[in-house]
Amino acid sequence: MDTPAGHSPLAPGEIAVGVVIGRASEYFDFFVFGIACVLVFPSVFFPFVDQLQGMLYAFGIFPLAFIARPFGTALFMTIQRHWGRSTKLTAALFLLGTATAGIAFLPSYASLGGWSIALLAFFRVLQGLALGGSWDGLPSLLSLNAPPRRRNWFAMLGQLGAPIGFLLANALFLYLTLSVDSEDFLSWAWRYPFFVAFAINVVALFARLRLVLTHEYTLALEESDLEPISTREMIRKQGRNILLGGFAALASYALFHIVTIYPLSWIVAQGSQGIDQVLTVQMFGAVAGILGTIASGLVADRIGKRTTLGLMAVVIGVLSLFAPLLMGGSALQQDLCIVAGFLLLGLSYGQASGTVTANFERRFRYTGAALTSDFAWLIGAAFAPLVALGLSIEFGLWAVSGYLLSGVACTLLALRINRRIGNNH
Repeated sequence: MDTPAGHSPLAPGEIAVGVVIGRASEYFDFFVFGIACVLVFPSVFFPFVDQLQGMLYAFGIFPLAFIARPFGTALFMTIQRHWGRSTKLTAALFLLGTATAGIAFLPSYASLGGWSIALLAFFRVLQGLALGGSWDGLPSLLSLNAPPRRRNWFAMLGQLGAPIGFLLANALFLYLTLSVDSEDFLSWAWRYPFFVAFAINVVALFARLRLVLTHEYTLALEESDLEPISTREMIRKQGRNILLGGFAALASYALFHIVTIYPLSWIVAQGSQGIDQVLTVQMFGAVAGILGTIASGLVADRIGKRTTLGLMAVVIGVLSLFAPLLMGGSALQQDLCIVAGFLLLGLSYGQASGTVTANFERRFRYTGAALTSDFAWLIGAAFAPLVALGLSIEFGLWAVSGYLLSGVACTLLALRINRRIGNNH
């Protein structure tokens, strides 16, 4: 993209910093909630059932954020059209931080009864609305500003926030479980990660506003026709592409929470390893995920994004056949499965963003990318922890393999349809 005379170009590296910081902060919030669904919420909010049933109840609240997310996108796109990008981003991240910190102040079920569960669900919905509104267009702008032969490398940077956010959330919970006894952890220490999430959001907000409010950023968005479009118009004119984008990376999104959240719940339910051991192994897994995400950019620049996504979907299918044997085996086998799963997640999820963005007319790409991401999360990842844990307890680990294989089939079919659409154009 050419920059008008008299204006400084917006360097891809500068955009990349904003993308990584922004995404890592959002993922940190969500991973703190996901880990708490296993380690905290069953005892604090669902003490009237056993631990396993408590995890299933907590995982029932977990998807509410993903259900609310498309509505958040629609709401905050309206705010942006009327009051601008900075107002939208500030309001969305303030809401996200406030909802997350609000969870930290929640009384337990023993103190407030069923209202504590209702408030937990309410704050979870607010998290989803806020995350939908936090879309700043930076990934789209980064892709358009990146050198043509390195666009997949730069596209990877937005996805890098996921393993980084998980590493930070996991490390904080590990530190707390090692520092205090279980009684103190469930009484007050579990609240600290949610306070930290608020602080991280404040830092991320200023880092992103510093870029979003620049004149160069505004010019770059205007030149690229990256503008907020009403959701109604998007669905009417680009509904097929949004749906196709939601399914194109389904294998990656299905794998996402099955690798990050589900193993902890399964191992805790089975009692096959200590919590500290699992959290430690998951930190090594997060590092493997970071390396895999970086590698995905190199691979995709050589063979193409869609080919990479299709190839990784096949590998996910292969892993799903071995995963039951590993997760049902010894502690070492479980650890191997977790680390291998994270590595594959990085390779796959690293290119899961913007798979069908080229299908959108230029003016629809800003809102289209946001809604496509919303529906990909909703279809592929929102219910994964609940479904995976429920299936594995009721039918065995092989049922989880079937769940993953269905995601693989959807991805391969969507990529095939997308290729035909591309050929027709």
